[in-house]
Amino acid sequence: MSSPDGRGSTLAGRLTRAGVSDAARAERLLADAALRRVLDAPADVLIAPLADVADPDQALLTVAKLAGAVVGRPDLIGVLRTVLEEDGPARARLLAVVGASVALGDFLVAHPENLRVLVDESSGTGVPVDSVRAELLAAVRADAAADVPVAGLAGAAGTDAMRLAYRTRLLRIAATDLTSPDPLSRLPGVAAALADLAGAALEAALALARADLDDQGLGVRLAVIGMGKGGGRELNYVSDVDVIYVAEPVDGVDEAEALAAGSRLAAGLARACSTPSAEPALWPVDAALRPEGKDGPLVRTIASHKAYYERWAKTWEFQALLKARPLAGDQALGDEYVEMTQPFVWGAVTREHFVEDSQAMRRRVESHVPAAEADRQLKLGVGGLRDVEFTVQLLQLVHGRADESIRSPSTLTALAALAAGGYVGRSHAAQLAVCYRLLRVLEHRIQLYRLRRTHLMPTSEPDLRRLARSVGMRAEGAAGLTERWRSTRREVRGLHEELFYRPLLPATAQLSTAEASLAPEAAKARLAAIGYTDPAGAMRHIAALTEGVSRRASIQRQLLPVMLGWFADGADPDGGLLAFRRLSDELGATHWYLKLLRDSGTAARRLATVLSTSRYVADALTKSPESVTWLADDADLVPRTFARLTAEADAILTRSDEAVSAVTALRGLRRRELARTAAADVLGVVTGQRASQSLSVAADVVLVGALRVAETVVRAERGLDASPTRLLVVAMGRWGGGEMGYSSDADVLFVHDPAEGADPVQAQEFALQVASRLRTLLGAVGPEPTLEVDADLRPEGRNGPLVRSFDAYAEYYGRWSATWESQALLRARPVAGDAGLGERFVRLIDPMRYPAGGLDPAAEREVRRIKARVEAERLPRGVEPARHLKLGRGGISDVEWTAQLLQLQHAHEVPALRTTATLAALEAASAAGLLDAEDGRVLAEAWLLASRLRDANVLWNGRGGAHADVLPHDRQALAGLARVVGYPAGSGGELEQDYLRTARRARAVVERVFYG
Repeated sequence: MSSPDGRGSTLAGRLTRAGVSDAARAERLLADAALRRVLDAPADVLIAPLADVADPDQALLTVAKLAGAVVGRPDLIGVLRTVLEEDGPARARLLAVVGASVALGDFLVAHPENLRVLVDESSGTGVPVDSVRAELLAAVRADAAADVPVAGLAGAAGTDAMRLAYRTRLLRIAATDLTSPDPLSRLPGVAAALADLAGAALEAALALARADLDDQGLGVRLAVIGMGKGGGRELNYVSDVDVIYVAEPVDGVDEAEALAAGSRLAAGLARACSTPSAEPALWPVDAALRPEGKDGPLVRTIASHKAYYERWAKTWEFQALLKARPLAGDQALGDEYVEMTQPFVWGAVTREHFVEDSQAMRRRVESHVPAAEADRQLKLGVGGLRDVEFTVQLLQLVHGRADESIRSPSTLTALAALAAGGYVGRSHAAQLAVCYRLLRVLEHRIQLYRLRRTHLMPTSEPDLRRLARSVGMRAEGAAGLTERWRSTRREVRGLHEELFYRPLLPATAQLSTAEASLAPEAAKARLAAIGYTDPAGAMRHIAALTEGVSRRASIQRQLLPVMLGWFADGADPDGGLLAFRRLSDELGATHWYLKLLRDSGTAARRLATVLSTSRYVADALTKSPESVTWLADDADLVPRTFARLTAEADAILTRSDEAVSAVTALRGLRRRELARTAAADVLGVVTGQRASQSLSVAADVVLVGALRVAETVVRAERGLDASPTRLLVVAMGRWGGGEMGYSSDADVLFVHDPAEGADPVQAQEFALQVASRLRTLLGAVGPEPTLEVDADLRPEGRNGPLVRSFDAYAEYYGRWSATWESQALLRARPVAGDAGLGERFVRLIDPMRYPAGGLDPAAEREVRRIKARVEAERLPRGVEPARHLKLGRGGISDVEWTAQLLQLQHAHEVPALRTTATLAALEAASAAGLLDAEDGRVLAEAWLLASRLRDANVLWNGRGGAHADVLPHDRQALAGLARVVGYPAGSGGELEQDYLRTARRARAVVERVFYG
């Protein structure tokens, strides 16, 4: 069949292009006699606009039915003809409604006079509440202006009239909603209009209930309190309307009598809304949220409600009351009830385990979703509406007691207020709001189709296609809609988990209202009580951080009440708060700092811990503020590998063309790794041996890079194209053993080997100049920490040349080497320079440090003599031997000398003893039976604890030096060390006794094993 417009297209083809699925049926409908009485050429009028509706097949069917319904009513035939023929808003509204809702289409067919509603261009949203209330009261012939409206049209007639008025208003709302070019933006207005309509219907239903009573219930004041989405003015198209009934006797009426009348009114109201009648029911009126639920009386007085909330109410009931709002009945009584509940709502957070209970309730709701529905749930499932609503409500309840601006019962309004107040990141709030709007729009469209209560996504292709078209995703179709919905669920669940399970929430909930609000007197008293030595000074810091109305100050007001307690868990809360203020002054204006502390699961707590426990870390973070980001993720605190740091160092040297700036950058890399390791150490992520290895690796990388720079500079200064000698840096001491501490120097030997044909004198001068320049570059005062390069362990000590050739070392070790030098070489480890020269040097020194046949008796005596002399002469004057961590009895030196003596004696026959690491040597000696296993454990425990305390001194005080080698007497310092090494608060004395006991046991082993 050719089309009338002469384009040669078939009618079926045109219908198919418009989105019609059943073209044959559509052709029959277009030929329907009733429709042709309304339109001369239905196909020409209808096919094009059908392309814009959700379900073209359904729209065409309903239009044909509607044409049949207006037959015999000339006035309505004319209205329908005008609506359909004119390409205007009325046709768009009609087709949008009948294409998206079978139920509303059937309503129009049953009541075609409501076509005039669609002709009227008045919006269905934004209508004053009083106007909607008056409209529904007028339907039952009740006086909206009366103090107590009573229906003049009672019984079934009144019920049907109220329901007809309800659906007429619902039709107008749906028409506005479905023709919106941006349904997500329109959503809040639609939800509010639906809630207002529900409230008006309840008012009319109450007027009908009064009409059924002989005395019209005038002896009781009854208020209907909206709960849930009705209370929040965010109702669905089809939903149970949750209510609570509040009653009070009119003066002179017995309370029991009034409550009985109130119960009859409440029951009559519910019947008017939900029992069968000629017109379909509206929705169930659900009073299950009342005290004691379905087991409790339907109606209570305010005093009865209050008594219940004071004694018996559970946490979830206060969360539900957040949305309480008078919907119908006695407005003054409703307002009084809501006012009575507010202290309970905003004080609920102080209940024990409030946050944990709320979180458990969300998990419980989720677990009750039937498995068959889990992947289709818009409301209760993972990433559904409840994720958003529970998140917003929990944040409101935790923070709302101190901030009235976030107390809105509307989810989207509350979310915006939470963002404005800094409780939620603006980007997170915007993302969550868009997701919530989409889920609500999908829910609305699904419910509209048959006006049935459902929260399940459809599964059939036609239903998904209709749904996609109804929300403006015609091009994307069913597949595009499904993907967007799944993506939205993922986004919602991710944000829900990030916000809903914030550690700050339970910590904030445990504070009193005065503490949470930082009320000056309460805050000062709390600071003194929890251990701040200068509460007045702390208050000045708090005031500086929180004053003003900026977003920065707002977020600080959320963080500080909790962080003040976390600072107090450390040994120096005053220092922690001061460091936090300095850091916040430095970083507070950045976009990420306060957001990280508020939103991260760990960053704020960890920051409080390190700032109040370690001056070293506090200073490091101040110098490198961006390092705060590490605290959010263990992976960022894990030490970087040698390979990774080497790649960074190579990149630095490749970019740099000036020596000082290049080495400064290398020193900065080491400073960063010192800070990373220190923070991880204080937090217990990396401790002890692993921390020492990390510090040693950082030094390795810096030495490698600095040697490269120094050699390049000296070559350029001397006008050389190539170096006249191969260079080698050998790590010694604790660095050689991979056991560096935070204040360790880099003990080294400098070795060179002239190139073939090179002048030995020129080669020596070149090597000396490179070594000197390297020490200068790493030790010069500058913006980054120095690394002192100490070559005192070289042959002849400070009296010998700084650099020797390989042959000179060979000659010296062959002729003049002392026993102490063999012992020192046990730690020798090539770290920078020519790899081949390093291997040759190791082969050169191995016979000295692992002498064949072991150490001869004279050498053994010499080792013991030197050790005794060190104990007698090098221990600082005035320091108790038992408290010196390095040289004291049972300290680091005792253990290391014992391990090294065993190496000198037995490494020639026990390969595992050929190690530069102390603990590895002790393990090898125990495994070989050279050291009793228990003795080995005692020595290792003492060495680890002494080394840990030596580092802890630096971490606690922020500086190295001689004091780091001494276990302090000062109680606060001991408490600080205890916190650094992971002891509970107040354990300084316990740590002291643990160390002294461990050192005594180790000394006993040393006396027996080392001194014999």
